[in-house]
Amino acid sequence: MSTRGVVHVHSSPTAVCPHVEWAISGVLGTRVTLQWSAQPAVTGQLRAECSWVGPAGKGGALAGALRAWPMLRFEVTEEPSSGVDGQRFCHVPGLGLWTGRTSANGDVVLGEDQLRTIVAAGPADRVGARISDALGERWDSELEACRFAGDGAPVTWLHQVG
Repeated sequence: MSTRGVVHVHSSPTAVCPHVEWAISGVLGTRVTLQWSAQPAVTGQLRAECSWVGPAGKGGALAGALRAWPMLRFEVTEEPSSGVDGQRFCHVPGLGLWTGRTSANGDVVLGEDQLRTIVAAGPADRVGARISDALGERWDSELEACRFAGDGAPVTWLHQVG
């Protein structure tokens, strides 16, 4: 089943940019050259984004490949496809990788088993904090300045080979 998504590299040190392109190229099976621009929210770093098309699950592979550089701030989205939920992956230095399922309109979806685990995981006064983490709110908060700093930046369109 084919789907599509977007890779947002919100901030990368200049020296890591070629490695990011190689990682994305390796996952998608085609040469990727991104259009890098300055990231005003993180002095001295660059940002880029690309849209991709490929089989369901490719978003997780892209996030896994980018996770090799813990200094990156990135998001990978994968749209829902027939019988498969969408996904969003966010990485922030110091927080690590967060992943969540998404609905057709982009909302993060928590399943009943996740909610049961959250409620049973400890003191009731911490349920709100655990739900917040399950929704990726700390990651969103950390990435927000980088998202706005990227408004109007160029986007590269990519397609899965084969």
